[in-house]
Amino acid sequence: MPRTRRWLTNWGLVIIDALTLRVVFPILAVGVAVIASQKGWGLFNILALPLWLEITLAVVLLDLLIYAQHVLSHKVPLLWRLHKVHHVDRDIDVTTGARFHPLEILFSMVYKMLCVLLVGPAAAAVILFEVILNGSAMFNHANVRLPKKLDALLRSVIITPDMHRVHHSVIAGETDSNYGFFLSCWDRWFGTYVEEPRDGHDGMTIGLAVYQDNRPASLWWSLLLPFKPVRRSRVTGNE
Repeated sequence: MPRTRRWLTNWGLVIIDALTLRVVFPILAVGVAVIASQKGWGLFNILALPLWLEITLAVVLLDLLIYAQHVLSHKVPLLWRLHKVHHVDRDIDVTTGARFHPLEILFSMVYKMLCVLLVGPAAAAVILFEVILNGSAMFNHANVRLPKKLDALLRSVIITPDMHRVHHSVIAGETDSNYGFFLSCWDRWFGTYVEEPRDGHDGMTIGLAVYQDNRPASLWWSLLLPFKPVRRSRVTGNE
């Protein structure tokens, strides 16, 4: 797949996503946290915890809720139609970490706002979590190979590029694994952890089996993908 065209498409989606959020949601998750604090809504606005403990627990809880959202994005057909725009990318690098359909970005923001209302974290916790979430997405999708010992040490706590790369395999059982963004414990605890791809990192195929061509590198095609008829691969079963 031509790298320049692919990068232009991925960054084009980033720009569209950013503009869409600003138009539809002038007040984002941090603003919701401030409102929740003023109204006394949410778990941490009821509990009287030291700020450092509240921020720590809030980041962990929000990470769990984002893990749950990711699982739902694969299991709910309507959400998968949107999320597969992320998965059809036939290569993986930091631009993949920002490649999402604008409608999925809108859904994600609504979900995140509801989570903030439920959890009631301090605004500082939301800011920290946003930094961690976006930084993790870039790191997890980076086209790098860490030394095995370092990778094993890191993935005992956080998601590494090798761990997340398995999630972008064309093999359905691997696509439906390693959903975490920041903490690796959720995949281990909920039985969605796959340590290595079946064909190895050098032999695995990235993307979705039915879109192994240059179409995912097109911005217009990617924007229209959720509205196209569903296609399934006879070999892998995924779409």
